[in-house]
Amino acid sequence: MFSPAIEKLIKIFSKFPTVGPRTATRFVFYLLNLSEQEVEELLNSIRELRSKTKYCLFCFKPFEGQGGLCEICKNYFSREPILCVVEKETDLAAIEEPKIYKGLYFILGGTVSHLRKKDLEKLRIEELLERIKNPEKFGLPIKFKEIILGNNLTTEGEATALYLEQKLKPLGLKITRLGRGLPIGGEIEYSDEETLKSALESRK
Repeated sequence: MFSPAIEKLIKIFSKFPTVGPRTATRFVFYLLNLSEQEVEELLNSIRELRSKTKYCLFCFKPFEGQGGLCEICKNYFSREPILCVVEKETDLAAIEEPKIYKGLYFILGGTVSHLRKKDLEKLRIEELLERIKNPEKFGLPIKFKEIILGNNLTTEGEATALYLEQKLKPLGLKITRLGRGLPIGGEIEYSDEETLKSALESRK
């Protein structure tokens, strides 16, 4: 239907989260209508993203700056000894934004719908266990008292949380889940401040 160059870019954009072929097609034609300067600015921004952004040694939050720890983990001494495990970067941002939660984070890197070995290998489960057991190895001389499973209340999120509970139980730490406030099937990144506050305060 379209030229090979257009079709190729549509296919690439279709791989983006929540982007289908129609939206991907709109993206491509939007790019076609940009000026050379705007296209160059976009390309430079992507190059900058790749060259300047790195992942925190402890929580895997993308950041820019000196050292191996992000701004949150670097200030661990002003935080509570609580670790909130979230699925993705946008969930961390949603919880951190209202300044309600005062603990630390760990980004798991996704969910699993069926506990298949291939899917589980994509998650940072072993990395999570290692950081809970030996946080000092990653620059955080802290002893965690509680682990919050901040998974989204979706089918995949629930399955992942149950699996994590099994893996974390032998550590003997208090393990809690986000409480009432978040709707079943809802996603943390789309929740408002009051909903997140309620979910954190009523965790159990």
